Amino acid sequence: MGWLSERVGLLWVAAVLLYGVGDTVATLVGLSTASVAEGGPVAGPGVEACGRAGLMGLKTVVIGGFFIVWRVAPTPGGVALPLALVVTGGTVTGWNLFVIGTS
Repeated sequence: MGWLSERVGLLWVAAVLLYGVGDTVATLVGLSTASVAEGGPVAGPGVEACGRAGLMGLKTVVIGGFFIVWRVAPTPGGVALPLALVVTGGTVTGWNLFVIGTS
C-alpha cells in the first residue's frame, strides 16, 4: 500500500465525493420518489426524524470523525480510514442508483 499511502489526500477527496456527496445526492433523489425509503439502521431514523438535515448531519459526523481519528492517531495503516469511506461510498452510491433506476 505504499503508493496508496502517498496519495492519501486524493483518497480523502474521493471519500468526500463518493460517501459525502454521491451517496447523499443519490439518497435524496431516491427519497424524492414515493417508492424508495432509507434502509440504513442509523440513517433511516435520522432521516425520518430530521429529514435532509439529519442525513447531511450524519454524513458530516461520520466523515469528520474518520478524519479526526486519522489525524490524531496516524499509523502506517491509516490509509484504511479514507479507503473504507471510498469503498463504502462507491458501493452505496451504486446501490442507490440501482434502486432509483429500478423503481
